[in-house]
Amino acid sequence: MSKKVLVMSQHFYPEIGSVGNRMKNIYKLLKQRGYDVTMLTTEPTYPTRSLYDDPKFWDDSFINEADDVVRVHVKNRKYSRSIFNRLMYYLEIAYRMILFILKDRQKYDVIVVTSPPIFTAIVALFAKARYRTRMILDIRDLWPESLKGVGVFNYRLILWLFTKVEKLLYTKADSIIVNSQGFIKFITEQHGIPRSKISFMPNAACSDEIALKASGQGEFKVIYAGNIGLAQDVTILMELAKQLKKHDIQLTIMGYGFKKQEFMAYKEEHKLTNVNFMKPSTRRECLELISTHHIGIVTLNGQEVFETVLPGKVVDYMTCSIPIVGVVSGYAKQIIETTQSGVVIQSHDAKELLAQILYLQENPVLRAQMAKNSREYVKEHFFWEKNISVLTDLIEEKMPSDSVQSSKAQNKAGTL
Repeated sequence: MSKKVLVMSQHFYPEIGSVGNRMKNIYKLLKQRGYDVTMLTTEPTYPTRSLYDDPKFWDDSFINEADDVVRVHVKNRKYSRSIFNRLMYYLEIAYRMILFILKDRQKYDVIVVTSPPIFTAIVALFAKARYRTRMILDIRDLWPESLKGVGVFNYRLILWLFTKVEKLLYTKADSIIVNSQGFIKFITEQHGIPRSKISFMPNAACSDEIALKASGQGEFKVIYAGNIGLAQDVTILMELAKQLKKHDIQLTIMGYGFKKQEFMAYKEEHKLTNVNFMKPSTRRECLELISTHHIGIVTLNGQEVFETVLPGKVVDYMTCSIPIVGVVSGYAKQIIETTQSGVVIQSHDAKELLAQILYLQENPVLRAQMAKNSREYVKEHFFWEKNISVLTDLIEEKMPSDSVQSSKAQNKAGTL
């Protein structure tokens, strides 16, 4: 008899972004491996609700035809930038998920919940008690540490409270999965969680996504794909765009987020005709577009907390076999450098970033080798069909195989 699994996530297909894609793959792969899965989520709203009026985003018939995806209806119609409104939005989602759990009469062998937002994980604690079952906590970001890192929320009492809740979640979870090895040291040292309780399952690619097209088609151009927010160093991106214009190099911006409008205004002010902003697209369209470029750019703002993360765009660039030029540190830097899939600069200096781009432009043989290195590493370590065994082992209460956390992978990626 197959085990019954309740998966909980605020973000899910067809939402764009790494969270929606991660949870989509977890749901589908568990189903394909014979588990009886119920997906508890919301209506798609990120980055805007109206985006999903376009039927092109509903492109997966496997999920469209499923009857085990429960979407709670949220009256708050806007995914607001306001901290207060966002909080009210999160709380409404939590409330409506609790209502579903109270009415639900099914029994589950295990709950899988992803965080942040931390409120969904709090609801999962309630569900764990309600169903008297185990809980696997999937951590995609250190929260509330990331709030401190972007510097927009400085209410010490509330941050202290959230930190206590964070530790409670780590303690009460039966198992913890992280999508970045950089999180492991923080969770064990700051919260005293046993290392044996934590498994590593990164964001990854599916077999039909790896190098969809030959990378680097046509004239030389670079791309920035993903969130344009407070965690990213948008200032260096804007200055880079100006520098690239001097060398007649096109920069594609395929992203969304808090700082996008500021970047668009900067483009108009400085008449950056070499910068092209793309509308949000499906994952397949995004990967196909990335593949037509020669360089992928990744930036983070330099705060210590972001030394633990591996931005999803790094995995996407590697999936598409395009070299990476990054302004990152910590774990992301280790991955790029040890896999020899790109170059990393230490300073937040657009001219130094430009110099690396120009160097790679002049060295197509080196770019080809970096592309090959990326492709091989993705197949070995960032491969969903393989990595899902980390989760299924936990569901089956086996000693986690942690295939991507093998000694071989750790030696290759380094330790923090």
